[in-house]
Amino acid sequence: MPLPPSGSEPEAWLSLDLISGLGASGIRRLLSSFGSPAAALQQSTAALTPLLGPKLAAAVVAGPSAERLSAALAWLTDERNHLMTLADDDYPRRLLETPDPPVLLYLKGQRTLLRQVDQAGFAVVGSRNATPGGLQNAESFSRSLSEAGLTIVSGMALGIDAAAHRGGLAGAGSTIAVVGTGLDLVYPAKNKSLAHEIAERGLVVSEFALGTPALAQNFPRRNRIISGLARGVLVVEAAIASGSLITARQAGEQGREVFAIPGSIHSPFSKGCHQLIKQGAKLVEDAADILQELQMMPLPQTHPQNEVATDPVLDVMGFDPVSVDTILERSALAADQVMVRLTELELAGAIASLPGGKYQRLR
Repeated sequence: MPLPPSGSEPEAWLSLDLISGLGASGIRRLLSSFGSPAAALQQSTAALTPLLGPKLAAAVVAGPSAERLSAALAWLTDERNHLMTLADDDYPRRLLETPDPPVLLYLKGQRTLLRQVDQAGFAVVGSRNATPGGLQNAESFSRSLSEAGLTIVSGMALGIDAAAHRGGLAGAGSTIAVVGTGLDLVYPAKNKSLAHEIAERGLVVSEFALGTPALAQNFPRRNRIISGLARGVLVVEAAIASGSLITARQAGEQGREVFAIPGSIHSPFSKGCHQLIKQGAKLVEDAADILQELQMMPLPQTHPQNEVATDPVLDVMGFDPVSVDTILERSALAADQVMVRLTELELAGAIASLPGGKYQRLR
């Protein structure tokens, strides 16, 4: 028996979602047995106990907190806010075919973006404590992929995720942020303005009910949605213990393509990417590598002249972080000349200053 879409009985869907302890598996059991959320909520404790046990059965009969249900229904009155369920026609097919698709999704922003992700979703993830070069790569790759028509999916964390969203917003494909809290909260708080911009021009998605705080166990669950919405996943920078590797592993289990950008052998933020490449992830150096693998039209290749490409300071820096003393050792320049040129290069966006008095060349 087909399930009624969320638009036909939002209160019933929300009621089930707001019952503490029921969870997605409990909701699925109820839907399988009774056909709809409304029908499940009309059952007696005796009818529900064989499916859920006495404690959860009693909780379903009692229903959710009236205050939380009222707040959720009020939230839905904003035209930017939506509820999506497994029963809805525009539920993304890619996500639906994963082993554990969310029963409900709370949405804020452009719902129509979810109609495009089956063909156009692409995830970009990486370290929260990214290097300047990693941030630049995340934004520039995401901008190029968005300009080619892909919708950039990420987790709105600090670092690589935030840079990926900014790049996605800069292109035609826009961006989707999958978060690990309720949509009435913004986490981390530093991304508040970015979250508002995504809600206006892109889409913010969560499977967690309104009011759900940032809990550590929720972020791996969020990650499976990031990869589930995407045709492929690009890891820009990641340490060995990075949560981005969880997303990459889940992507592989879901049959998605996994890509990684290599980096310095000395950087801890490259070791996760190098591990993925050893395990079969595709090494990429530019967005065209990804587009070709996805059998999309490669971007036009341009080779602009870079006026600082033969700069005497850049020539001796390499691409690993270096100190001023190292630059002086490698060059024939005086200390005052090096300091002036470092300032000029930083203002031009060619290098970035790092903690500890070091500098790194940017691509």
